[in-house]
Amino acid sequence: MPSSASFLRQTSGKEGHNKSASKRWPNNGNKASNLKQMEGLNNMYAASENGGGFVIRKRVMVVVDQTSHSKHAMMWALTHVTNKGDILTLLHIVPPSESSSSSSCSSYLASSLGSLCKACKPEVEVEALVIQGPKLATVMSQVKKLEVSVLVLGQKKPSSLLLNWLCGTSSSEEFVEQCINTVDCLTIGVRKQSKGMGGYLISTRWQKNFWLLA
Repeated sequence: MPSSASFLRQTSGKEGHNKSASKRWPNNGNKASNLKQMEGLNNMYAASENGGGFVIRKRVMVVVDQTSHSKHAMMWALTHVTNKGDILTLLHIVPPSESSSSSSCSSYLASSLGSLCKACKPEVEVEALVIQGPKLATVMSQVKKLEVSVLVLGQKKPSSLLLNWLCGTSSSEEFVEQCINTVDCLTIGVRKQSKGMGGYLISTRWQKNFWLLA
């Protein structure tokens, strides 16, 4: 669960066409120091002295929703991509047509996932963003605004060839492919293998379905 030092920032206005809310789980410290840190968190790198050198931290973003493949991607990013001091941003996108009641459920979902990540890896700074807007455009704008280093997306089990022939590619699969091919940072599609196989299938712009046994 979030500590007393965590805080919720609500944005009542619009940022472009997007309505947004966010919550952050800082590493430690009091509220004053956390608010001060917020001023510089839009930078991709934060350098701090460490034995005469510098520690560079990165921002990792995961697009999350209520699906299991989204949660698998989130946990993979937490355990395989983030290091101590990094920032993990969980982005949940609400379609423009959704009502305010749906947005409340979305905020609860994002907050719950953020609490889970913070409990699993306290040394990583976690924030949850809920933004209403078009999906691909929202991802691209947030990646640019927050200077994201790595974007991670969950992929579900691919449809059968017959189903693809009858119905075409699903909107979820198409969205992941669009992000991999157009977003201006390292973008990784993650699919958890079945229990019999184990591991994950990883897809990037340069390599598809690379089997990672971990």
